[in-house]
Amino acid sequence: MYELIFWQYLDEVYLNHQLVYEALIEGEMVEGLELLPVQVILNRIASVFDTWEKVDGDSWKNPKGKGAFQVNTTPQSIQIDCYGTEGKTMDKLVSIMEEFKCPLYDPQIPARYDEFYEEEE
Repeated sequence: MYELIFWQYLDEVYLNHQLVYEALIEGEMVEGLELLPVQVILNRIASVFDTWEKVDGDSWKNPKGKGAFQVNTTPQSIQIDCYGTEGKTMDKLVSIMEEFKCPLYDPQIPARYDEFYEEEE
């Protein structure tokens, strides 16, 4: 499994990413994070992956047999667990979340990829 997690800081807020990640996976609310349009994001994922088999309300499986992913949400985060998923599929998921200004935090490294947003300012 490869875990991807996304959240958005409020303007002018910068917290320890690892501590934010740990709180979010425990289901805690984190002061300084935006509330996300969770249903809109889930609808967008479903739209982009409309050729994939929807296993249940929050899981998709590639009909060609190359991977699957499950989406877990809190009001402040989107966590996507990828199982045997190709890199290009993970890139698509990251791109979807970038549409909502939620950069990737990769807990395996650990690193947050929010340089893109800092350049825009």
